[in-house]
Amino acid sequence: MVQIPNTPAPTKSPAPRPVPTSADVARLAGVSRATVSYVLNNAGAVRISEPTRLRVRQAAEELGYVPHAAARALRAGHSRVVLMPTLPAPAGPLYSQFVHDFQGALARLEYTVVQYGATGLCGDDAARAWAELRPVAVLVPTPGIGPEGVAVLKRSGARAVVTLSPAPVEGAHALRLDHADVGRSAAAHLYARGRRRIGVVVPEGRGMEVFSAPRLHGSREALSGTGATVTELPLAYSEESAAALAARWSGLGLDAVFAYNDEYAMLLMRALQETGVRVPEDVAVVGADDLVLGRLLRPRLSTVRIALPSGRELASLVDRAVRNPAAAPEPHEPFGATVVHRESS
Repeated sequence: MVQIPNTPAPTKSPAPRPVPTSADVARLAGVSRATVSYVLNNAGAVRISEPTRLRVRQAAEELGYVPHAAARALRAGHSRVVLMPTLPAPAGPLYSQFVHDFQGALARLEYTVVQYGATGLCGDDAARAWAELRPVAVLVPTPGIGPEGVAVLKRSGARAVVTLSPAPVEGAHALRLDHADVGRSAAAHLYARGRRRIGVVVPEGRGMEVFSAPRLHGSREALSGTGATVTELPLAYSEESAAALAARWSGLGLDAVFAYNDEYAMLLMRALQETGVRVPEDVAVVGADDLVLGRLLRPRLSTVRIALPSGRELASLVDRAVRNPAAAPEPHEPFGATVVHRESS
């Protein structure tokens, strides 16, 4: 007789615990569901004793209960979510610090910032995708959204739409940031320093053209009619790409370069120096963003300082627009670009 070895019975995974509700918190704390809502939503208009507040919070913590954002938005008539679509290209230190400050300022005003990842959509199609999340406000960091996109967002419940772009969009608050002005400032500075054969770095990374194209256009605009020349210099953000460009530098006949930003400027400047090109004697170099690392280079890096709005100012604008959605969009002057002259130019 063949003996069949005993096999252990399959173990059943424990049933998932039910999601705790506000009713569970109310029973454990011995209060009404309304009291739970008042305490956990920080409703200042209702007076609740401190011992009761403490009891409710302890019960919520013990059960692992957190308020349901969608239900809270339904009661309030709007959410507290501010949507920030991510940039189409990697964000540099300047923009990352701006986003950090903006998020912190909004958190202090009890908003939640949600960053929306790139999906390949743009313009009004992107606005429809953002509207599905029902944000109370949207900060659009690049140009492209039009009046119809703004209208879609507002019909979905967005009380504030703010754009960071060169030109205002009908129906939206506009903080005007003109990347062409960055290129104009850099090229004008190099021309004033006696440079006449100016290269402009155009990053090859995906999505970078949103920023690099206006900077190249601004450089050409600044030198139009002067007799100076502008040469477009495609460059990937790698040591190999910078070394390849530096190796053919002598054949380009350039005496200056606006390197798009400080990071590309540092990359290219090091490659040029390693091939024996002197900065600024043979070629002047200008970056943008005024990063601390640029001041540590030798020679120290000339740069274009970009005046982004402070996170607190922008958060205040969003809050005002949410509180008064019928108000006309506020006018804002373009944020400036100023050259900081150092030894590299």
